[in-house]
Amino acid sequence: MLYIKRDVSGEIERVSREALTDCDEPIASDSPELLAFLGRDPAHLTDEFHQSDLAFVRVLDDLIYLLMDKGVFSFTDLPEPAQQKLLSRQSLRKRRNSIGLMSDGDNEII
Repeated sequence: MLYIKRDVSGEIERVSREALTDCDEPIASDSPELLAFLGRDPAHLTDEFHQSDLAFVRVLDDLIYLLMDKGVFSFTDLPEPAQQKLLSRQSLRKRRNSIGLMSDGDNEII
């Protein structure tokens, strides 16, 4: 939790990590108003997390297949919804690769 001081027009004027005599209004650190004051566009931050999530999903895909290849668990050990999602992603990847949208390296396990 952070604390802010507002100017006479109600705009954020100051931010503090601690409540101070003149800076005592609590505000969430992810508040769009605070992010705008700090010069951080909330939409841009959301986009960064979205891009990071997409890249991380690929890491998880590769990890799952690596663990199955090493015999740690088998595909049928996964719950049915997880099996369906993996099959769907595998099918999508094969279709994209067949029309040359992804590099050959995107089909390999890291």
